[in-house]
Amino acid sequence: LEANPFYFELEDESGAASDEERIEEQLGVLYSQLVSREYPISADSTALAVRFYPSAVQTDIAFIRSAYRDLEALVDSLQPATYHPQMEVTMAGLLMRQMIEVDMILDDVVGSFGAGVLTLLLMVVLYFFYKGYQARAGRHFSRRVLLSELARMPVTALVIGVPLLTSLAWTFGITYLTLGVLNMMTSTLGLVLFGLGIDFGIHFYARYTEERGEGRSVEAAAERTFMTTGQAITGVGLTTAAAFFILMLADFRGFSEFGFIAGVGLLFAIVTMTLMLPALVVLFERAGLLRLAALPAAQQPPAEDPSAGGRFPAPRWVLAASLVAVGGALWAAPQVQFEYDFGELSPRYEEYAWRSAKARQVYSDRPTRNAAYILADSAEAVPNIVEALRAHMKADTLTPTIRAVESLQDRFPLDTAAQQAKLDQIAAIRTLLNDPFLRGETSEDLQRLRRAAGVRTPPSLDDVPDFLKERFTTKTGEVGHLVIIYPSVGLSDGRLSMQFADDVGTVRTADGDVYHAGSTSIVASDMLRLMVDEAPLMVGLTVLFIVVFKLIILHRVRWVVLALLPLAASFLWMFALMPMLGLKLNFYNLVVLPTVLGIGDDSGIHVVHRYLEEGRGSVRRVLRSTGEHIAMSACTTMVGFGGLLLSMYPGLRSIGELAVLGIALTLVAALVVLPALLQWMEDRSATEEASAAGEPSVPEPA
Repeated sequence: LEANPFYFELEDESGAASDEERIEEQLGVLYSQLVSREYPISADSTALAVRFYPSAVQTDIAFIRSAYRDLEALVDSLQPATYHPQMEVTMAGLLMRQMIEVDMILDDVVGSFGAGVLTLLLMVVLYFFYKGYQARAGRHFSRRVLLSELARMPVTALVIGVPLLTSLAWTFGITYLTLGVLNMMTSTLGLVLFGLGIDFGIHFYARYTEERGEGRSVEAAAERTFMTTGQAITGVGLTTAAAFFILMLADFRGFSEFGFIAGVGLLFAIVTMTLMLPALVVLFERAGLLRLAALPAAQQPPAEDPSAGGRFPAPRWVLAASLVAVGGALWAAPQVQFEYDFGELSPRYEEYAWRSAKARQVYSDRPTRNAAYILADSAEAVPNIVEALRAHMKADTLTPTIRAVESLQDRFPLDTAAQQAKLDQIAAIRTLLNDPFLRGETSEDLQRLRRAAGVRTPPSLDDVPDFLKERFTTKTGEVGHLVIIYPSVGLSDGRLSMQFADDVGTVRTADGDVYHAGSTSIVASDMLRLMVDEAPLMVGLTVLFIVVFKLIILHRVRWVVLALLPLAASFLWMFALMPMLGLKLNFYNLVVLPTVLGIGDDSGIHVVHRYLEEGRGSVRRVLRSTGEHIAMSACTTMVGFGGLLLSMYPGLRSIGELAVLGIALTLVAALVVLPALLQWMEDRSATEEASAAGEPSVPEPA
């Protein structure tokens, strides 16, 4: 037709393939099916890959390090440069990425722990210096007191540091005896427990210095502190520990082990901060290493009138603004998203990236990553499994996740009928190769294809080269029992990973036999599904325990509801701010939700407990004392979690981001909303009492 001078092509030539191109494409497919390379090499033959299969558990980092050390020793002994000056040996593999990832996490945790501990100790020592100076000199400036307190700062570091480090030592000793090792989530607990445990010491020591500043003796101040703030610390600690222990009910080990270690750590912190710390304080005071007694009365400033400036300002306006914020939070909170993409939670490791690029030169066209495997009972059962999977692939047109299914029997069938079908296919290829257009072609690839198509009898498995059988050989040496399933979607997205697990996790053949596939992606999808399903239950049980413990501590439902309202408001604010700040819930920071609930509940209990102790008209006084302690303890806890903000690992960093945001909002609720609520209740009660007595009510100041 093209030879005809009157012929012209109506179709777009750029999109139409010629007969030669179609034949070439068809032969390329047939060639790849029939002829395999003995060695995996790159297209330009400059890179060759050698694959090693581990002989032990692939999650054992110590084994992985040992394996790579042995491999490095083997390469060094071969001296590649002696074969050619430009020959290089580069080690790669997902196990190496796993090893690099764990090393980076350990570096992050150790680095953040060191920086966080020093920062926390400095903050607390400075705060104790301030409280000690205030207890002795009040609001007067005294150079002598200032210098003496500066000299005693190392002693105050011991007062808080010894009990805290003791509780941490006990905690991780129990962890070693029960669990043996830390996982990715629990590795961050050292800094977190340091921040949480130090809160108890702040409350106890600060209250003790206030009691000493009011002129009480060492014994009287210690006893009063123990009977007031000590009770609150115990109640708060038990509530928070219970919130952590609830996580032990989860099947997901990241939750359960995190909850166990954190709960045990808080119990030990309660013991050391309510028993060891006061004992150290009394011993140091008696030995003259601490001196918290107030200055003589003549040097003290005039006593403050308790009735002056005792009100919390504008409680109605504060509550109105809080209600508006809660209303906005109720609208914005449903917009919080869950980050399903595991790739967004993992950092990019430059060291691994260039190694992986070397391997991709060889394996760029081979869909082996994240493949799932089914181990059949026998080689004869494999075709039935393959048939069931391919039937599912054909039927699933809406959410397909399977790219290909492969078995040794596809190339080398074992039963007679399948072998004859394969021989008929090869005969058809021979016929195609006899086409006049191809008969004169003598290229090397076509000659190999002609030799491969010359097979007229089925080979036995013994005749099949090992490099073709190795992928389908089990660890025990059984050949042909494996079915390999390649995904067609990126499994770094948790939703696609769960869909792939649904498609291949359980396979039912036409005979009714059931088989299960296994792969790292299926395990990851099961963990993700388990964690997402369990998170609401963990939060709900945490709230239930908080309510129960509040009833035990505060005795009355009214005060329990009062202490819970700011906590609920701050939780809603946190969810409302997350979309605005670009934060999402993910695989890692879900563990923060019960934690923030337990920690945020502490502040409310301390404020209400102190208010009940001081009585009506004490809102402002409670804020100046307990509010100060709460602010300091919240800051130390935020610093504890804030150490994770320095992590290069996005998953760990998200834990710090959500924890800092949640704790900061609970602090605002405890120091602003809760006092405003207490003041409003006082004003309302005073108005009702005045009305009952027939007295004119006093209008509330603006």
